[in-house]
Amino acid sequence: MAYLPPHKRHSTDAERPSPKPESLAPQFHKKLSIGASGSNVERRKNKQSFPTWKIVYANNAISRWFAVGLADDTHFASSTRLEPISLKSFEHKLGEPPLTLVLDSHLTENKEVKGDVRKSPWESVTEDVKEDLLSSFQNLRKAMECQELEVKPALVARFGKILFHGSPSVSLETVRSSSVAVTTLRQLKRSFYTTVPLSYMKNITNEVVPNIRLNFEEEKELYNVKSELNQVRHLVFDISCLDRELDLRLMLCAKRILTTLTDDEKSSISSLIDSAVLDPDVKGGLRWPLGKASCGDRYTVVGVWHTNSKTFRNASTRLKVRHADRFDFRTSSGEVTGEVSLKMTGIVSQLQEQNIQIDQVTEMLKDNLKLIWDYFL
Repeated sequence: MAYLPPHKRHSTDAERPSPKPESLAPQFHKKLSIGASGSNVERRKNKQSFPTWKIVYANNAISRWFAVGLADDTHFASSTRLEPISLKSFEHKLGEPPLTLVLDSHLTENKEVKGDVRKSPWESVTEDVKEDLLSSFQNLRKAMECQELEVKPALVARFGKILFHGSPSVSLETVRSSSVAVTTLRQLKRSFYTTVPLSYMKNITNEVVPNIRLNFEEEKELYNVKSELNQVRHLVFDISCLDRELDLRLMLCAKRILTTLTDDEKSSISSLIDSAVLDPDVKGGLRWPLGKASCGDRYTVVGVWHTNSKTFRNASTRLKVRHADRFDFRTSSGEVTGEVSLKMTGIVSQLQEQNIQIDQVTEMLKDNLKLIWDYFL
């Protein structure tokens, strides 16, 4: 069967209406989830992200950054510069504002920000990431076979802004200069800020979803109690899109599926859940009485998320639009965010085949990236 890109597919299913909201108390008992503590995968020592919760990388994980719209292979155009951006959550933790790439449109000349005139941005990005994507997935498959793990892999596109964080060896004046070197940026730690404006989320839901023919799947309200079991990142590509409003992160990750729990584990988890108190006036929506946020030395609540999300899908992609109210117990800090992410389920299905059709995977990746460039950035 010939491959059809997502936005050209027709579904025979009528769009389902949003479910009626349920009462909060029953929903709490149905949807509250908690992970078990402990992970066999160590945190990557030279991680590039600044975490608000624990971020776990596979031992052979790949993390890269590059930009679309370079003047040449080593420098940006003179109209591109790094500038501080005011984000209180980062300034509180780091003591200084993060930096973001800025493109002065009135200074931009076609001869400077030209890129590769023979290729579209999505074609260039596809060539840059495809080999690492294939090798990372092969490494993930080997780990699953050797350790006999049941995991759920996902290839996710996230939209936001790449933030750079200074270091003692790189001065702010250096990175503010009009001739920002690529090598300079690669010396800086970076993170990906996924919070997008409410207007962007509404546009995705009201305009993009029908245009690319996604069908409504479900609406959820969840209270997630965070513990130490996290998804593991195997590949992270941060892509600065200089002529767009937002940047792009492509991430191959896998979440371990817990198939069995001992009676002791079930009892410990139930004890933590039963002790939680619904409270709309606190960040995260849940609180615990003094001394009840842990169960011996086995489980400790490290964070709470209260999320409201809508998901839409077709045969090869799954879109999630989510509002999240988070609180981190370790840092006593919280934030409210709006996020949009796109899972490329069709590509992952192809990668899981015994005999991977590389050409087909490449074409699917290219089509997905074109969709992202046309509608999401």
